[in-house]
Amino acid sequence: MTVRFSTALTRLCSASVLSIGLSAATGAWADDPVTLTLYNGQHEATGVAVAEAFEKKTGIKVQIRKGGGGQLANQIAEEGSRSPADLIYTEEAPPLIKLANQGLLAKVDDATLAQIDPQFSDKNGNWLGITARVRVMAYNPKEISEQDLPASVLDVAGPEWSGKIGFVPSSGEFLGQVAAIIKLNGREAAEDWLTGLKAFGATYTNNVVAMKAVENGEISAALINSYYWAALKKEKGELNTKLYYFDNGDAGGLVSVSGAAVVKASKHPKEAQQFLEFMVSEEGQKAILSKSAEYPMNSNVPADPLLKPYSELRPPKLTASDIGLAEDALELEREVGLN
Repeated sequence: MTVRFSTALTRLCSASVLSIGLSAATGAWADDPVTLTLYNGQHEATGVAVAEAFEKKTGIKVQIRKGGGGQLANQIAEEGSRSPADLIYTEEAPPLIKLANQGLLAKVDDATLAQIDPQFSDKNGNWLGITARVRVMAYNPKEISEQDLPASVLDVAGPEWSGKIGFVPSSGEFLGQVAAIIKLNGREAAEDWLTGLKAFGATYTNNVVAMKAVENGEISAALINSYYWAALKKEKGELNTKLYYFDNGDAGGLVSVSGAAVVKASKHPKEAQQFLEFMVSEEGQKAILSKSAEYPMNSNVPADPLLKPYSELRPPKLTASDIGLAEDALELEREVGLN
């Protein structure tokens, strides 16, 4: 039996086939939506906050891989041109400096670099400072009176501080502080300081644990970054501790930066540069500071009121580039037996 299609039905079928063909072709030709891969060596909540704010602002998705800054930098170095990373965001500058030295970072757009003070970014423009933090001493005023606070961080390594001072030798920020002492006071002074801390101080695994040790009365003081105290203050309200800011250019008040960069192997360099630009914008900085009490790079964004105003700090005149990879400091820590 012969089946005959009506003219109308034939036209409908032809139109449907054409429609399906065009849809398939359009799908094949259309660009896939951009998804950036961010290697996040910053605190997890901070990376998530800025990534979500960027995605909401631009519609560009951000996939995050979390790890330590040094670990992620090593991973990018191993991956080379095959790296899936578009960006790297680190808590400290040395991992970025290392990648820049290896030629694995793309230059930050000039317009983005111009938004912040040059002292907080790479002198060659390979990475961008995002926020700053300052080294301080958290102390219990019931144990240490204001008149007995040390003029210099070098003064806390003697026998009079036995059992009173805590520190975190594995911290990158502590390593940077050792490097600052080497540059400002000489290697011998740094060695004496580390030797004294090892003999009379208490070592902790991280800054949070050290901060809580002071708060709980285990020790009288600890060398930390200021935002750890601010975070605990927000969590608990009233605290037993206060912050002491070293001044007069002392290494105890070293300012360091958290930074970010575009990976040279990025498959989406335009969007990755857009992400960096967003990170130092008012909107991006507010997203970051909603999770971390650090000092903003954007001068239009106020710092957390729990922190001493940046304009009142008197830190040493050392940039992240001056500190570099702190290799001398690491070697000295190993010689003293602290690393």
